[in-house]
Amino acid sequence: MVNSLYDCLFGRHAGSAAPFLHLHGGGTLSYDAFLRLAARYAHAFRAAGLEPGDRLAAQVEKSPQALAVYAAAVQAGIVFLPLNTAYTAEELGYFVSDSGAKLLLCDPARADALRAVADASGAALLTLGVDGAGTLCDAAQTQPETFQTTPRAAGDLAAFLYTSGTTGRSKGAMLTQTNLLSNAEVLVDYWRFTGDDVLLHALPIFHTHGLFVATNVILLAGASMIFLPKFDTDQMIANLPRATSMMGVPTFYTRLLDDPRFDRDLVAHMRLFVSGSAPLLAETHVAFEARTGHRILERYGMTETNMNTSNPYEGERRAGTVGFPLPGVELRITDPDTGTDQPQGAVGMIEVRGPNVFKGYWNMPEKTAEELRENGFFITGDLGVIDARGYVSIVGRAKDLIISGGYNIYPKEIELLLDDQPGVLESAVVGVPHPDFGETVVAFLVPEKGALPDLDAIAAAAAASLARFKHPRKLILLDALPRNTMGKVQKNVLRAEYGGLFTPK
Repeated sequence: MVNSLYDCLFGRHAGSAAPFLHLHGGGTLSYDAFLRLAARYAHAFRAAGLEPGDRLAAQVEKSPQALAVYAAAVQAGIVFLPLNTAYTAEELGYFVSDSGAKLLLCDPARADALRAVADASGAALLTLGVDGAGTLCDAAQTQPETFQTTPRAAGDLAAFLYTSGTTGRSKGAMLTQTNLLSNAEVLVDYWRFTGDDVLLHALPIFHTHGLFVATNVILLAGASMIFLPKFDTDQMIANLPRATSMMGVPTFYTRLLDDPRFDRDLVAHMRLFVSGSAPLLAETHVAFEARTGHRILERYGMTETNMNTSNPYEGERRAGTVGFPLPGVELRITDPDTGTDQPQGAVGMIEVRGPNVFKGYWNMPEKTAEELRENGFFITGDLGVIDARGYVSIVGRAKDLIISGGYNIYPKEIELLLDDQPGVLESAVVGVPHPDFGETVVAFLVPEKGALPDLDAIAAAAAASLARFKHPRKLILLDALPRNTMGKVQKNVLRAEYGGLFTPK
């Protein structure tokens, strides 16, 4: 038995002096040096007691060493669980406990705060700083620079990614070796990546986009990345002349367009700009092309499937659409109530099937059965339509999920916190359009009779308990929430009435 994911993405580069990561602040890390580091980490994880199939939860800042943790997990057959660096200790407690993670890897500065989280779940705790220092480094320092790759079958789990769901409990989407590798193979071909590419990488690596799309594509193509810690306009503009391609969220593109230095001459040599993780406004498409002469390639994916569709590399990239189903991916539009196929041009539920579709939700067989049909089609929860030319457009979501800056936010989690605040009778949280983030969070509060809630104190409570991207951007007091005849809160009414809060006048 082989380990196809490791062999295809990492193993084939063993001994290669070719550049893999161009580092922030100067310097380059070769493929060979990266793999030797990953091998030492793999030994350290094995020494810590992790066996094939065990889960490794990692909340660490983006760095070459953090990326090597991913490679080490794949080589050792460990299921990798990257976690948003903004999550609080309270939020991490659920992920570590639910996943049954055997090891929690965190920043040294958070070790004291997270030790109780690890202890509560019986997980070991190691640390890794952005500079590579920490107890993982100490444990790996004397380990060998080669590691016997652990055999894994195509259907074995490679990673977990947690995603929000209609129950309010985050769901662990189980991704197999085939899920990750098949998608990378399709994207390398579809987007024409070669070993000559240099990708400008400013995305986080705890998310599908930055890890399983951008990084896997570069690894499979044998290309290299300019590896920035995060998006910074000055750094992006400084590094664009060295790049051939870029992947980003809509916020990246709107912020670049806000800078007069971002012009046609700066990107004349660029081959490809890709956008995803949140809807790209049509006006951003138009403004980008007018400024640069390039048309952004927008695509559609999700945690459970990686990429499903893409606008064409060659051919018309249509603003407001996410292009065509990728090779090997079947996409259909169905009636949300009956599951029957809708006629062409009709709006309905998007369902997808292919080797990219996840295995199911960890420890949630009922939820898996609800969303993953026996015939392999995954019910995405997104509403869409296919036009006469075959382009897919996303027109809304059947669920109340908010996607802000590419991050999933489930309103119920925020509502539960708000409902507990002094003077609050009930709350409703919705996503409204935002020019930078696609959507942002707005919360509506109904006071208890005779009470006047302290909005500053409520905002502070949210900041203490929730990751920053979940914080309500605005808190609005209402006498009552709009409801239908069955008593259900009509969030669509709130979105319609307050949808222009952040729209430029």
